[in-house]
Amino acid sequence: MAPYESESAGRRKATRYVVPVAVVGVAAATIGLVPALADSGNPDLPKISAQQLIEKIAKSDVQQMSGTVKISTDLGLPSLGGMAGGFAPGAGGSSDGKAGSSADPQSKLMELASGTHTLRIAADGPDRHKLSVLDDAAEYSVIHNGDEVWAYDSASNEAYHAKDAAAAGDRAEKHGKGETPKGVPATPKELADEVLKASGKTTSISVEGTSQVAGRDAYKLLVKPKQAGSTVGGITISVDAKTGVPLKFTLTPAGGGKAVVDAGFTKVDFAKPAASTFDFTPPKGTKVTEGDDRKAGDKSHAPKDMRKDMPKELRGAQGGGMKDLKVIGEGWTSIAELKLPGGQGLPTGGSASGDVPPEAQKFMDALGDHVTGKFGSGTVFSTRLVNALITDDGKVYAGAVTKDALVKAANAAQ
Repeated sequence: MAPYESESAGRRKATRYVVPVAVVGVAAATIGLVPALADSGNPDLPKISAQQLIEKIAKSDVQQMSGTVKISTDLGLPSLGGMAGGFAPGAGGSSDGKAGSSADPQSKLMELASGTHTLRIAADGPDRHKLSVLDDAAEYSVIHNGDEVWAYDSASNEAYHAKDAAAAGDRAEKHGKGETPKGVPATPKELADEVLKASGKTTSISVEGTSQVAGRDAYKLLVKPKQAGSTVGGITISVDAKTGVPLKFTLTPAGGGKAVVDAGFTKVDFAKPAASTFDFTPPKGTKVTEGDDRKAGDKSHAPKDMRKDMPKELRGAQGGGMKDLKVIGEGWTSIAELKLPGGQGLPTGGSASGDVPPEAQKFMDALGDHVTGKFGSGTVFSTRLVNALITDDGKVYAGAVTKDALVKAANAAQ
């Protein structure tokens, strides 16, 4: 089936960065829940516009499902013997330095950010979910049942348990009020209109034929940049023709080669899962780590200004943090410019100071590429999707753009 563009006459200039940021959010959510199976066959489905397909996704109200999923992620990072796991939040301990649990989801699920994994998922409404990561000889599961969360690592026979009364209270309060925040689209058509308007002149959104995923007929929604200089080639979302549920997500790089993220169902069932699916009792002898109990109305876990706890010299001459952030360009080629704390970058060639652990130094050297320009010199750290230039005078330019685009931006900023 030949591609056909949406003909919505109401497209207006995009709110800057909305589509790229939204796509990143969709990618992150998909990585955590839904991964990939090669398409098989091209079913003959009625034609549908991009706007109609977006409306179909928005109307989808599937509350119950289960299935087997697969995810492959290849950011092009060097293999450093599991070193990345050591940098993950909570890896080897909690954020306050105390010994943690190998079952803590905060660190364990970081493993999904690379390689290929098989998962089983189940959902029954907003308060019951289960995600299991399957290995050859072990299984890791996260179970959310009401106001309780359990995580269990069979390899270490450790479990992590937390209560989330605050989340339950927040949900009840929001559902009770039944209010839609001001400015938020209230109907599927409004949501579709907003997505299409946000695409603006920088993004192409079209329906690119049909496919079969996990034995189900699906439409393929293609989102791709119109601008040159982005590292994103395109994003394909396969949408179940009957339910409107996204079944597969593939992000391909502009440079070609295998997908950066390929995620989709290999088996899916929209029947109600058995209630026992969400039951969990730690096996005998399991080491159980209790998380922080959160009570309704408790704001102690809310984000705070971390700069207040930093040494003065790390706050930056102008207050540090995101206050120094500038955004260059628009859409897919947006580049973030900011200053490193202290105003000093890496020494020429990417050789960091002796305070950096050898593993981290090895990681940076493997990624670094020395560059020069009107800005002086610096180092570009690259993945297959996101690149960052750190100049020797302490400025950072980062985005899902090519190395040449970062150097051009740094030169123009002089």
